[in-house]
Order: sequence, then structure tokens, then C-alpha cells
Amino acid sequence: MTLRISLLGATGSIGASTLAIVDQYPDRFRVVALSAHNDVAGLVTLAKKYQPEVVAISNPEHRDVLEEALRGTGVRGVSGSEGLLEIAQVQADFIMAAIVGFAGLAPTLEALKQGSRVGLANKECLVAAGDLFMGEARRYGATVLPVDSEHNAAFQLIEAHGVEELETLILTASGGPFLGQSISALENVTPEQAVKHPTWSMGQKISIDSATLMNKGLELIEAHHLFRINQGQLDVLVHPQSVVHAITVLRDGSMISHQAPADMRAPIIHCMGWPERLSPNIKRVNLADIGHLSFFEPDRDVFKCLALAEQAMKSGGAAPTALNAANEVAVGSFLKSKIGFLDIGNLVQTVMEKIIARPDSGQTFKTLDAVSAFDQEIRLIADDLVVKVSK
Repeated sequence: MTLRISLLGATGSIGASTLAIVDQYPDRFRVVALSAHNDVAGLVTLAKKYQPEVVAISNPEHRDVLEEALRGTGVRGVSGSEGLLEIAQVQADFIMAAIVGFAGLAPTLEALKQGSRVGLANKECLVAAGDLFMGEARRYGATVLPVDSEHNAAFQLIEAHGVEELETLILTASGGPFLGQSISALENVTPEQAVKHPTWSMGQKISIDSATLMNKGLELIEAHHLFRINQGQLDVLVHPQSVVHAITVLRDGSMISHQAPADMRAPIIHCMGWPERLSPNIKRVNLADIGHLSFFEPDRDVFKCLALAEQAMKSGGAAPTALNAANEVAVGSFLKSKIGFLDIGNLVQTVMEKIIARPDSGQTFKTLDAVSAFDQEIRLIADDLVVKVSK
């Protein structure tokens, strides 16, 4: 049976990897909907190749260009936030949610209403609105399959042995491009240096998050919601080889790990084929060639973003939402060279201190509107801090 595939975030790295698998299995998957934010040329190229029913460009400034480029192709083009929601409503057997950042929350929540399988490559959905998101998934009977390599590995381990057997879930971190560096060595880091990840090929935002170790902190919060396990059952180990992606410690003391190539096509094809296993055209892990695997504790003093995320998870309520919003502002400002690399963690820390001290910090968001309003409030606070730092 041919499965209908909808891809939210088609022109990014996850989108490219997803479409590579579609190309490998053309009789199994049919693309019915695609979206992009600014890359209208890339979206048009994909529309002409895959002939989906509809495509969306979320930046409405590109609407006219998109419609003109699609004239005569038989593919319908829509735009703006309304267009993204329309894309999310297109009937599909599998929806890949790969829109970067908080912007992916609304369309992915909409996609859950189909009750289909959703491949979640957007961790901000769970960090900013984990209780709301997973509650909606249960409400509509949607199956959320994690695309992040660590969570996909954890999913496979937990699926095999059961969450009731779990004592500890360990997520691994490569350590990023600045592994072993001191705080003073990071003072003059440039965006160009920070996006050069040693083992993974990723977009700019997640590359910076990996460099600060915020990415691993966000993943802890994500795992908490995905698997319904508490903070005391979660841990992080730095593993520079990026071969082991997750380790489960079972209640009898047994440790079971998941190994896979540092290639996003591996977790993506697992989600697209689940519960069947398909075979991607990727190089297999050869442990003899690797020679050794190393693991050690992360340095939370140098990479304070990890500690801040752990604090946000412990505080709960609005703290993870604030963490995510402040981090997105800080990372965006760093990429524009408005603030320094170390300012990312300092800015997030300042915001977190302000929020945790507030009497409403324990609130749990029940609606998308409530989450969005709080997110915008935090972004304004963070924007003001960026102005002060950059003076």
C-alpha cells in the first residue's frame, strides 16, 4: 500500500533526508503536501518533482512568486500561517513535522487531529508545550514517533523492553565543536565556528544549540514528555564518536545501548516504516573501524545551557516555555552577531531567573493561544536584554 506523506519543513536538512527515502521507496510513499518558510525556489522545485496536492510558503511575502511559479503545474500553492494550517490538514498517513522552532507548534498540533503517525523532528513542540501537545496526541489517537536520533534510539529501546522496566534513560551528546574548551576560550567564538558540528550535518539553529549543549537539555525535557518518565530517570553522557545514541539502564542493572550511524536518514526511515523496518542507503556502523567508544560527564559550568534546561525541567510549569523562547531569541541574535557566544547562556539565565521568581511560573498551558501569548511575552523580555548586551 502506498502511504500518503505530508512534509512540514521540506527544504531543510530533515526534509531533504525524508525525500531521499521517498526517492528510495517510490512505490511505498507518495508526497501529498510540502511546506517551506522562505525558500520559495526550493519549494517550487520540489513541487514540480513530486507533484503534491498542495504546497505552502509560510512567509506570505512570497505568495505571488509561488503562485506564478506553480501556474500550469496542477499544484496548488497557499501561504502564511493559514497556509501552514491547511497543509497540516491534508489527509496523510505520515506527517513529518520538521519546521524549526516554536513556529512548528501550531501546524503540528493541527496535524495531530488526523490521528495519524507524526514524525516529530521539532523538539520545541514538547519543550514549549509538552503537556498540551501530548495531551492532544492522546485525545486524537495520533502516534508520535520521535525523529531526533537520541529519542528515536530511546523509543526503540523502550519499545523492546517496556517503560516499566526502565530505571534510567541516558541520552548521549557529541559535545559539539567546543568539547573540552574553557570558558575563556569561548569568549570570541564566531557563528561560523559554532555551526561546524564535528559529526552531524544540521541546520544553523540546532547546530548552535549543540555547541552550547542546550540541545541536549531540550532533549531531556522532550524525553520527559515523550516517554512519561521523571527527571530522576534521565541523564546525559558526552560521547564524541556519536555512535551510541541512547542507553537504557533497566531495574535489574542491565544496560542496553542503541548504535547507529550519525546519519538522520536512520531515525527518519525507522519512523516512516514503523512498525516495519526498512533499509536505508546509508553506511553501516563498523565498530572495528571505530576502534573505541568513550563516555564522560558533561561540563555544566562551561556549558551552562544544559544546567539551565535541567533546572527548567525540574521547575516545570512555564519554565521550559520561557527557556525555549529565550534561547531562540539568543541564538538568532548570536547568528546575526548581535551578541557573543557566551551571552546565549547568560541571556537565558537572566530570563529564567525573572520567570521562576514570578507567582505564575507554575502555570500549565491548556491552549495554543495561552502558550503563544506567554512565548511572545518572553521574546520581548529577551529582545530587551539583547539590546542591553549589544550596546
